[in-house]
Amino acid sequence: MLWKVTTLEYLNSGHMACPGCGAALSMRHALKVLGEQTIVVLPACCWSIIAGGFPTTALSVPLLHVPFATAAACASGVRRALLAQGKEDVQVMVWAGDGGTFDIGLQALSGAAERREDFIYVCYDNEAYMNTGIQRSSATPKGAWTTTTPAGKDFNYDKKDIVAIVKAHRPAYLATATIAYPEDFLAKFSRAAAVKGFRFLHLLSACPPGWKIDSSAALQVSRLAVECGIFPLLEMDDQGRLRPTWQPEKPRPVAEYFRAQGRFRHLTASQVAALQAEVDARLAALDA
Repeated sequence: MLWKVTTLEYLNSGHMACPGCGAALSMRHALKVLGEQTIVVLPACCWSIIAGGFPTTALSVPLLHVPFATAAACASGVRRALLAQGKEDVQVMVWAGDGGTFDIGLQALSGAAERREDFIYVCYDNEAYMNTGIQRSSATPKGAWTTTTPAGKDFNYDKKDIVAIVKAHRPAYLATATIAYPEDFLAKFSRAAAVKGFRFLHLLSACPPGWKIDSSAALQVSRLAVECGIFPLLEMDDQGRLRPTWQPEKPRPVAEYFRAQGRFRHLTASQVAALQAEVDARLAALDA
């Protein structure tokens, strides 16, 4: 059933994404699930460029560019405007990067979630401020190279647990996904579209220049993140518990994931071992 995906395209040729961009591929398939009755709310992020310069856009659905910190607030306003017009069959989707979600847009996100606003919030997480020069965000993994953390400076900073933060707001739907696992990805967008209220999807989105990988390796590296347990595929159940939707029988060593990317090339064996221990502990907590 999941492979009965429409052949219609809502992301057209001529967009400005880098080759191998996970954010572009994710948008393409998200809109195949949500369809033409969708309004995309877009704060400052890579997608501000990917969509194309004014007055053109690569999307075939309405697109609203909004200030960096305001995506969730603006989506709330769009939903209220649609309700005032009696239009209840339109999906409103925020499409924001990690900078506009974990950091700059967190206040508006929290407010919208607390008010149970009726829209889908998608964070495509490429783990840094990629659009403005690969600066560290609070989604940047511990030890990763960025232009503001050369050679993994400030190694002790952990990646912010955005899923736990959103979960504390008791959303109507919450899941993690990556387009590298398309069946899981499409199923989660379908389930998010089927319910009302505040819904949040956290997508791992490979960035070839920021992660220092070849564009052809983007999906392979994304799969490694899941297979190593660094980015588990999760969904919140009816009891509010996060449950895996797919997991390997035996997780692969995190060293394989780190070796595949230039941004982790400087890590020492002891640092890799410490990160492996942290991943193991998080996976054990999920199974508890």
